[in-house]
Amino acid sequence: MLLGLGLVLGLAYAPMDYQQGNSFRIMYVHVPAAFLAQSVYMMMAVAGIVLLVWKMKMADVVAQALAPIGAIMTFISLVTGAIWGMPTWGTWWMWDARLTSMLILFFLYLGVMALREALSPQETAAKACALLAIVGVINIPIIKYSVDWWYTLHQPASIKLTEKPAMPASMYLPLLFMVLGFYALLGWSVLLRARAEVLRREAKSGWVRELLKDK
Repeated sequence: MLLGLGLVLGLAYAPMDYQQGNSFRIMYVHVPAAFLAQSVYMMMAVAGIVLLVWKMKMADVVAQALAPIGAIMTFISLVTGAIWGMPTWGTWWMWDARLTSMLILFFLYLGVMALREALSPQETAAKACALLAIVGVINIPIIKYSVDWWYTLHQPASIKLTEKPAMPASMYLPLLFMVLGFYALLGWSVLLRARAEVLRREAKSGWVRELLKDK
């Protein structure tokens, strides 16, 4: 519902930007995807800490469920950013600080997933992935503050928690609905993927056999 409402308001009712025209409307997919790309990696790092410190296996399940979602969101962010960049900057790609750090984030996601597939047993792969997620989280503040630390084509954030939005309500409310919708989709997807992974790992357990028998 949130995604539908955000898309309708953003594509049909939000006013045209006075500088970018209608091309700015890709923001309603690009910005939420970029938010999730960074948030998911931080969630993976937290799950990695929980796994290494408290030995909670469920943390690894959640991290495994998160990784492909984060990779997809990072890819969507990069693609939509390139599409948005062409009419705005006149090019599909620039080695801008934020673009480069987002590309590094995408490779980190791929690295975590590849490491999990390459290593065995499962406990060794889980610890290695946790360490990579924790080390790689240093890239997140680089992404966030790249527009302040270096000269970049990206503008500073238009919406901040501590300041009044730099855009009218008719533009930022659809964006808010889209961001909330993306996070709701993330929660639903992680729950489904984590449940499937628990059932896979515990396939030989009696409770799983009883559950499948009942169904």
